[in-house]
Amino acid sequence: MPFLQHFDRLGRFPLIGSTAFYIVLSLLSRSVATSLPERGVGAQVIYQCSVPNTVALTFDDGPYIYLNDVVDALKSEGVQGTFFFNGNNYACIYDDASVARVKYAYDNGMQVGSHTWAHKNLTYLPRDQVTSEMARTEQAIEKITGAIPAYTRPPYDAYNDLVLSVAGSRGQTLVIWDFDSRDSELASVSAQEQSYDDLARRHPNNILSLEHETYETSAHQVIPYAIRSLKAAGYRLVTLAECLNASPYLHVGPPSGKDASWQC
Repeated sequence: MPFLQHFDRLGRFPLIGSTAFYIVLSLLSRSVATSLPERGVGAQVIYQCSVPNTVALTFDDGPYIYLNDVVDALKSEGVQGTFFFNGNNYACIYDDASVARVKYAYDNGMQVGSHTWAHKNLTYLPRDQVTSEMARTEQAIEKITGAIPAYTRPPYDAYNDLVLSVAGSRGQTLVIWDFDSRDSELASVSAQEQSYDDLARRHPNNILSLEHETYETSAHQVIPYAIRSLKAAGYRLVTLAECLNASPYLHVGPPSGKDASWQC
């Protein structure tokens, strides 16, 4: 999990050593603070669901080898999730295996969205590169599924006015989260399971959570446990779009046939 995600929602950071402090100052000098949405500038930024008693489990960084297992875990419990795909992170999205995984998620009723092309921090990039990072992933998802996603999760929870402007021009809504499983910080299975149990006991009105399909323990242990825990607490586990009472896609049509343009 990126360093920026250690900020709280007010943009503050905990007491830390001097070296880390100057790293923080350096990061802040390079971009607008990323913890709060800039109202009235470009794209909307979502931090939480709006429909009561819903949970949106969202999975970043794929498509990866455990994607089908996560989909099967969701299906076996009669629930849905949302997958934010990169174009070229763990693997090229146009590889035959990756294409099959994206189709498997989409065809089984899961929502698919963009996590941008190469998982770069968008706040460090000029406009043309931000546009490319978004456009290439949206185009890949459209080619594979026929659907143009309406939601983008910016890598590292990082965005600024430029990112908001580009996303807004593309009709995208940016998505963050209000609960982090901390699997990418390599939290133990027991610690992650406890965090879901604690969350279920607190029982917020709704939950927009962050998970990753790229960790074996997440796919095979934590996610099945989390689904059961949250269902037992009375939540409905739905797609991001359903938890927002919104449309998941800007357009839906037929998928494209594979051709020479399917390259990373």
